[in-house]
Amino acid sequence: MQNCLTVDVEEWFHICGVGGPIGAERWGELPSRVVENTRQLLELLDDCGARATFFMLGWVADRHPRLVAEILAAGHEIGSHGYSHTPVYELTPEAFAAELDQSVAALRAAGAGPVHGFRAPQWSINDRSLWALDVLARRGFRFDSSLAPLRVIGNPSYPWEPHTRRTAGGELIEFPPMVERRCGQSFPIGGGWGLRMTAPSRVLASIEARNRRGTPVALFVHPWELDPDPPRVRLPWTKRFVHYFRLEGFRSRLELVLRGARFAPMGEVLGLKSVAA
Repeated sequence: MQNCLTVDVEEWFHICGVGGPIGAERWGELPSRVVENTRQLLELLDDCGARATFFMLGWVADRHPRLVAEILAAGHEIGSHGYSHTPVYELTPEAFAAELDQSVAALRAAGAGPVHGFRAPQWSINDRSLWALDVLARRGFRFDSSLAPLRVIGNPSYPWEPHTRRTAGGELIEFPPMVERRCGQSFPIGGGWGLRMTAPSRVLASIEARNRRGTPVALFVHPWELDPDPPRVRLPWTKRFVHYFRLEGFRSRLELVLRGARFAPMGEVLGLKSVAA
């Protein structure tokens, strides 16, 4: 069974809710590392025979349009990660629609063609902003991967499996990140610090168990997680943990996961052939 690897294409300084030296007003002055880090990830995927969906910030596409072409040329799918990495629940429906339009315009100007998939920055479509699904459907998106079945960032009651969401704007397929139960709680084994701290053998065993039940899973990574020498800045302890915990050796652990299961773009896994083409 094919599973999904997804990539949130953003800079190392795109951290929600953090100002000061890495605040949005400073982004243009900070050293960019997204191209080099994404190329490293593309090389790894090619070596492992894996393909992915790259949810790309419009802000990045505007500044590095050639990166969009490199991702597409390698056989991957482009989706939207919004434009400015603003949490959806901080926007009005009108402002969110404008963000979507700006993001898609940047991606298409870089050669992406139709964009049908979306992931919200920091999983910010949740109980505070479920209206965003209607906006996505009205804007022609066909699938979303933003509802995390996890506490704090989402809701543990959200479905764990791909499912259809019916909105006033039409139907949208929702594909959540992979989680598992640990100590009675939902655990983010599918990406971020949860994936970085989990042994590849356990990740693969969890994927295999889902696949035996006929269910594909979605993993997520960021290019900055593969940076061999990531910039370090002072962050609140929760964000410091999420951003820096166990980055050392992550590339090698990720490679074991990629070689142990089959991965394809989300549109293709969902049977939306025209999206993955």
